[in-house]
Amino acid sequence: MKVQNARRWAPTGPRAWLFAALSLLLASAVRGSLHPVLGPASPGFAFCIAAALIEYFFGLAPALTVMTVGLVIADYLFVPPYGDLTYFDRSDVTLLVTYPLITIVVIVLIERLRRAQYRSELVASVAQCRYEILLRSDNERLLARRHADETHRLLRELTHRRDQLVFIRAVNPTPLANDPAAVPAIAPEVVPGTRPATRSLGNGLQAGDRFDAVHPADIERVLTVLTPGAHRVRLLTAAGDYRLTDALCERFTTPAGDFFILRLEA
Repeated sequence: MKVQNARRWAPTGPRAWLFAALSLLLASAVRGSLHPVLGPASPGFAFCIAAALIEYFFGLAPALTVMTVGLVIADYLFVPPYGDLTYFDRSDVTLLVTYPLITIVVIVLIERLRRAQYRSELVASVAQCRYEILLRSDNERLLARRHADETHRLLRELTHRRDQLVFIRAVNPTPLANDPAAVPAIAPEVVPGTRPATRSLGNGLQAGDRFDAVHPADIERVLTVLTPGAHRVRLLTAAGDYRLTDALCERFTTPAGDFFILRLEA
């Protein structure tokens, strides 16, 4: 991947130049404090270190400025005759050759390393963004597949076990499911000419084939709790009395909302 912005890793603004000036002052103070010990030896080492540090934190332009100004300060203060730039001898030539050469090599190496580091960070950020996009798309695909599976399961429940269906209740429906006719729209007449599997009672409740055969108190109890699982309800028999019957409440999560279906086990 070709990254054009890798060369723009360094921060910009007056802060970089302020630190460049402070590094020159600090390098001059360090070299001046060591001057009684070193004398004319290594006049530019402190400025070379200062330029390398500025390059690492603030980039190429401030570092080259520190190197250039440091060369003048080192030649003026720490190369004999001290305090005189008009006199030019072998010490000046040595400083003019060795100090810029070493400093430029160090600066260029640091610049390349910093660009490579910044490029790696940019590539990692792009890869992270792409991974998040792919992960989000994969999650949406899985969610859509789950909704489709739940809708198909709901349709099979309404068609294959309609003779055992007691009721279907819509919970947290979408605006479409707020319409009393929305639940039948999920499971329209499967076979042309047949009656619908449910009839609307309003408020998201649809009555099934066995709704009238179940004791009203049991229906109210199940609707109050409305949790998936096994239930015991009283079913009206042909003799006119009620007997306990096993029922099962299931939950279906579809794009139209959540639906609870209560059906008889036998």
